Amino acid sequence: MKFIHLSDLHLGKRVMEFSMLEDQEYILTRIINIIDEEKPEAVVIAGDIYDKSVPPAEAVALFDDFLCRLAKRSLQVFVLSGNHDSAERIAFGARLMDMSGIHMSPVYSGSITPVAIEDGYGTVNFYMLPFIKPANVRRFFPDKEIVTYTDAVEAAIDGIADADGRSVLITHQFVTGASRSESEISVGGTDNVDASVFDGIDYVALGHIHGPQSVGRETLRYCGTPLKYSFSEKDHVKSVTVVEMKEKGDISVTTRPLVPKHDMREIRGSYEELTLRENYEGTATEDYLHAVLTDEEDVPNAMGRLRTVYPNLMRLDYDNRRTRSSAYAPGTQNVETKSEAELFAELYDIQNGQEMSEEQAEFVKTLFESIKESVV
Repeated sequence: MKFIHLSDLHLGKRVMEFSMLEDQEYILTRIINIIDEEKPEAVVIAGDIYDKSVPPAEAVALFDDFLCRLAKRSLQVFVLSGNHDSAERIAFGARLMDMSGIHMSPVYSGSITPVAIEDGYGTVNFYMLPFIKPANVRRFFPDKEIVTYTDAVEAAIDGIADADGRSVLITHQFVTGASRSESEISVGGTDNVDASVFDGIDYVALGHIHGPQSVGRETLRYCGTPLKYSFSEKDHVKSVTVVEMKEKGDISVTTRPLVPKHDMREIRGSYEELTLRENYEGTATEDYLHAVLTDEEDVPNAMGRLRTVYPNLMRLDYDNRRTRSSAYAPGTQNVETKSEAELFAELYDIQNGQEMSEEQAEFVKTLFESIKESVV
């Protein structure tokens, strides 16, 4: 059984107000080319099909075209809803599309029904668990204590691991230990799922994290996004993951690189250096760029002037004595790793010139916990 693992298409996404639809259409065609070369039996798309729960019409049309191209190849296709998607919208028409081999994940209803695919080694059961929060699961298991995301996922997938048969779980969650980029930061890490809940499942096709990576074991894997969606991803090598399952326990995982229409990268230097023809001629000036100017004085209308050379310049920053000194202001370090209560305590200290009392700190902690409980 060979299948292609994709995720996080984020169709319709805009980056720094630049529409990515043209780039997404281009990369989906490259993915089709890889599918034609690899000849898999199935394609898995592990969530975040769209960038918004109500996607623009152009994004829906693009995904419709992609699904039609996959269906023409007589593949089994599994489409999961992620946290950016509307589970109800992804589930629309699922029973009709099943007949074409397109399996759209249903809204979670307390159980997961596998789709069985036969190959030369027997049956592979594919399970789809869309993005869930504890509140989505708690009402179906009144006798279980479900507080954390780990509790929720553990309850939802209880019993699907098969000691003899082969199983694939498609899900969309943060797994503890995965490396995130700036667009995926979740303050406090309250949505983490412990990797141990997936023990016994042969392959876990994960979505949510933008960088391709395995967590703990090769077969607990994020395939990553097909395109770079923030400059924190500029050094990522985007790819699709190819999984081949033989008999129980014999799984190979390889990747096929994806080359985008426009790369996303950083350029650095003085304004004069970046606009010298000899420095940019022959380079991919139409890539999506983050320019870092090293001039000590601000350059008037630098963004507009640089765009005459680099039309897809997305972001402009300065790196000089002034910016380096302001970068170390109190409270600006390691924001992404701090809890909500810690960040509030720093704000209180800055505003009032003194730390909160123990009683105040405990009140703030309790308040944030109650807020999070109401939204999960």
